[in-house]
Amino acid sequence: MLLVLFLVFLVTPIVELVVIVRVAGSAGVLNTIGLLLLVSMMGAWLVRREGLGILRRAQGEMAEGRMPGRELVDGLLVLFAGALMLTPGFVTDAIGLLLLFPPSRMVIRGIATRRLSRPVPGGGIRWQFGGGGTNERRRQDGPAGGPVGGGILDADSWEDDSGDGRDRSDPGA
Repeated sequence: MLLVLFLVFLVTPIVELVVIVRVAGSAGVLNTIGLLLLVSMMGAWLVRREGLGILRRAQGEMAEGRMPGRELVDGLLVLFAGALMLTPGFVTDAIGLLLLFPPSRMVIRGIATRRLSRPVPGGGIRWQFGGGGTNERRRQDGPAGGPVGGGILDADSWEDDSGDGRDRSDPGA
């Protein structure tokens, strides 16, 4: 994870600058700026078009009573593509364009879905925030005895589908 952050925040800007300088040396500074603006405007149009299409498909899935899982992943990929298209540079624009075209997005969606849907040992979902440790102070005044100042927050989730459509979180239900 640290290597990925290193690549994203240090190497990417350097690569972008090198590519921009090389393109400016070949095509001229004003042509390079114009090309960067043109690609960004084209990317914004494509993000809008693809995003609205994904939204329509998601609404159709929900109207039929199905969870729009594929559309949610596509929406996240298009959102990421939009962020890349707004970042000045040719390399990030190329990656953003790849995410915007449905055939390449389908391949990336398959990879992302496989990576994100790995089973968790024990069958549930468990999120853990914070550092915790052996010297963690705990609050003694509350019924939950939760952590104080940067401890660990554990959350478990489950589904309760009794089939009657009533909200079980409402105390009056």
